[in-house]
Amino acid sequence: MTGFLARQGFSRAQGIAFVLMVVLIAVAPFQLYPVFLMKVLCFALFACAFNLLIGYVGLLSFGHAAYFGFGSYVAAWTAKNWGLSAEVAILLGGLTGAGLGTAFGWLAIRRLGIYFSMITLALAQMAYFFALQAPFTGGEDGIQQVPRAPLFGTISMQSDLHTYWLVAGVFILFFLLIHRVVHSPFGQVLKAIRENEPRAISLGYRVDSYKLTAFILSCFVAGIAGGTKSLVFGIATLTDVNFQMSGEVVLMTLLGGLGTIFGPVMGALIVTGMEQYFAQLGAWVTVMQGVIFVACVLLFRRGIVGEIGAKLKIIL
Repeated sequence: MTGFLARQGFSRAQGIAFVLMVVLIAVAPFQLYPVFLMKVLCFALFACAFNLLIGYVGLLSFGHAAYFGFGSYVAAWTAKNWGLSAEVAILLGGLTGAGLGTAFGWLAIRRLGIYFSMITLALAQMAYFFALQAPFTGGEDGIQQVPRAPLFGTISMQSDLHTYWLVAGVFILFFLLIHRVVHSPFGQVLKAIRENEPRAISLGYRVDSYKLTAFILSCFVAGIAGGTKSLVFGIATLTDVNFQMSGEVVLMTLLGGLGTIFGPVMGALIVTGMEQYFAQLGAWVTVMQGVIFVACVLLFRRGIVGEIGAKLKIIL
């Protein structure tokens, strides 16, 4: 196990953290509600996808809900109407996110800073209104009664525990993919672009191509997360594609730790846990999220995981 993690670019501290995370994922469904845990893992994957873009390329997208939401819609629609197996429906959700990301990224990637963010927000709002009007999305009703399609066409997903292992497998697979990308030569170029884009250009790198590739990859993983979520809950709605979802993933990433591997996972756990266990407080949940976010900005400038890593002088 240690040798495998080392080959994937894990440091000793990251390897220990990864093993601990896998152990917690394996034990958690026997102690907590599996559906809640599946929601956490879906949003953790979504946050990891977003962090790949902002944390390692320096691009702040305000429209990532578009890829998450349309991945959810396509996976739900194909599973319900075409009867596709779970893994194919989820993959189609990811490809939908990648396709949408290719079109939107091609338009937005040539702009920098706040201009890039505003273009992604505008394009995501166009996607939202398309989802509101398009016949296949069900409008305000969404796509309901989505069956939990069998895995590989044979393994039943009707049991929450069976579905949980599928979601856990998808999360770990794409978590490892993102980690490998970040620690590959491609990932080093992305970090160079983040730190000093003019210098990367002067060294001969085609910066726009690198940024577009990272954008598409981030959208693909976001679509995978959305498609997985729709199969877990049996529904795809406008909530998945709304701008508030884009804001929520920003909150998760910043709260956990921008530019850290494990930070988005921690952020997703905290935000989703608050929504789950403080739901009886109604609108006050949003107020509490705001208070915690302000406290995190004041006390944990690098995010929770980022601050822990800085105190221990390790990279997480």
